[in-house]
Amino acid sequence: MTQRSDDIAVLSGALAWLREGRRVALGMVLRTWGSSPRPPGSLLAMNDSGNFCGSLSGGCVEESLVSRFAEGEIAGPQPTMIDFGVDRQDASRMGLPCGGRLEVLVEVIADAQQIEALLERLARGELVARSIDPLSGEAVLQAGREGPELEVGDNRITKTFGPAWQLLLIGDGQLARHLASMASQLDYRVTICDPRDLYNAPLPGDVEFTQAMPDDAVRTIGDRARTAIVALAHDPKQDDLGLGAALESRAFYIGALGSRRSAQARNRRLESLGYTRADIERIHGPAGLPIGSKRPGEIALSILAQITAIRNGMTGVNG
Repeated sequence: MTQRSDDIAVLSGALAWLREGRRVALGMVLRTWGSSPRPPGSLLAMNDSGNFCGSLSGGCVEESLVSRFAEGEIAGPQPTMIDFGVDRQDASRMGLPCGGRLEVLVEVIADAQQIEALLERLARGELVARSIDPLSGEAVLQAGREGPELEVGDNRITKTFGPAWQLLLIGDGQLARHLASMASQLDYRVTICDPRDLYNAPLPGDVEFTQAMPDDAVRTIGDRARTAIVALAHDPKQDDLGLGAALESRAFYIGALGSRRSAQARNRRLESLGYTRADIERIHGPAGLPIGSKRPGEIALSILAQITAIRNGMTGVNG
């Protein structure tokens, strides 16, 4: 099971430096305002020789933090909270392109065993929460739970690491392969489900394939809120099975390919099976943002863009 690769790279870099005997700190974005280009939860690892991996802003915020840490100005025995407020005149210098503000927690990482344990649990596909006391710097690992990736409180700051967001594609074909390839690059764990033998092109990357029936495939991936399900089969027998099971799940995105006319017919079929209008309204159909294209690659891009927008809490992004 793949994990979010950016976080894994940062944690692995920190662990490697700790094993070399370096003094290491971890920076994490807690809050952002304005046009800060990295979301809360973004990580940066840095060491006392001025090396770093990861990103908090995409610009000079990193340079400032790394320099100040190397010189011993920040992240002593207790974590340091830093507020980077940037006006438009200073924006380009500080790496926040249009001006913005971000709050960053910087903590010294001295426990290599905890980082090693965190990486081992992630490699096993576990959902793991690392909870930090912002005053003392005490950090503990515990079982993660579905919900926000980052929770910031007065007494505890908790970041949840874990399995990548899942994408189940019902129906194989050129569009499914384009979408699977793009989603894999964004760290989705992708499964293509099709009980038919219709398409035999090589699977991209670590995409999984199953010939299970669509409703069984939905149930197999589990009732997880971090799941997107898209019906691409153009076959009501396949699509309806998968969509019905999807409507009974906590999937954050359910989409179906097809015209508005076919969507209306599909909705009537689902209503006849007992699904309510509120249930059916969860389906984005036609799936994807309206970009005026019929090319498989571009349609895949529009679908993934819509999934990403909804995952990030955007509204008004129906097709």
